[in-house]
Amino acid sequence: MPKLVGLMAMDAREAAKSHGLLLNAPDRPDFHLTVVDYVVRQYPQPGAEVPRDSMVYIWFDLGDGEGGGGVREPRIPRPPSGGLQRELDAPGDPYPVVSSA
Repeated sequence: MPKLVGLMAMDAREAAKSHGLLLNAPDRPDFHLTVVDYVVRQYPQPGAEVPRDSMVYIWFDLGDGEGGGGVREPRIPRPPSGGLQRELDAPGDPYPVVSSA
């Protein structure tokens, strides 16, 4: 069984095909059209002994409790808020009303 985790969909298809394996992606009904998504899980695990023409299951999305949200660390010091509004003065009226009194 080759390691498919970390490969793009098209590379995973080629690796499985070269080992005589069939792929199934339960979370992607359009798997045959998927190109650049990365495999995050596979079953059977890499290195397992499987007969030729075996079905290999791969997933592109992490399941519940598998760390799908990434790490969120606070950035200190925080970047300043604002942008152009903070750097430039607010524009005034280009045509102020002049009283002739």
